[in-house]
Amino acid sequence: MKRNWKHGGPFGERRGYHHGGLKDALVEAARALMAEHGPSGFTLSEAAKRVGVTAAAPYRHFADRQDLMGELARRGFDLFGERLAGAWDEGRPEPRAALQRMGRAYLNFATAEPGLYSAMFENARGLRGAAAGFIATKAFEGLSRAAAGVILGGGGDPAEIRRLALELWALAHGTAMLTLAGHFNPASGDDPAAILDRGAEALITAALRKK
Repeated sequence: MKRNWKHGGPFGERRGYHHGGLKDALVEAARALMAEHGPSGFTLSEAAKRVGVTAAAPYRHFADRQDLMGELARRGFDLFGERLAGAWDEGRPEPRAALQRMGRAYLNFATAEPGLYSAMFENARGLRGAAAGFIATKAFEGLSRAAAGVILGGGGDPAEIRRLALELWALAHGTAMLTLAGHFNPASGDDPAAILDRGAEALITAALRKK
């Protein structure tokens, strides 16, 4: 049975792999190991052990650990872009509400997929010029389209679109990283989603004032 990568799958099966099955299984293993142990939490041999193959088997598909990390990041950005686009939903019913959904989707992705998120953003320099870098750019373009919808829909200056997109990205990423690091305390009333919402609203309001 073919696994659906986007929804995960069982690990540790000792069986033959054909037609890319081993490659997919190794990426899943890396995804799980990073979620469990952080960005430095796996080696190729550990990924091989997780899927029940020899330590030499991963080299059929990946030159080294960095190569596997790049593939993990590529798939992560692909899924990330889909989640953000789905939340944006072409700006329906109105752009500011849709952008708020997008921010929540960003935070939900980071907290639900910490291994993927680490691979995507802690490996950024290694992604430049590679397929993963291209997909990362597409994910940012989705955020830029959302910023354009808010700015143009609110009668703002088109020159503010890229600035707002970058500010929103920085806000969302910072909130996600602080959340993953455990710096927010629910017992004290800390709500990362509400913090993100308020920060985004302040950035949007400031951007729309600049004409």
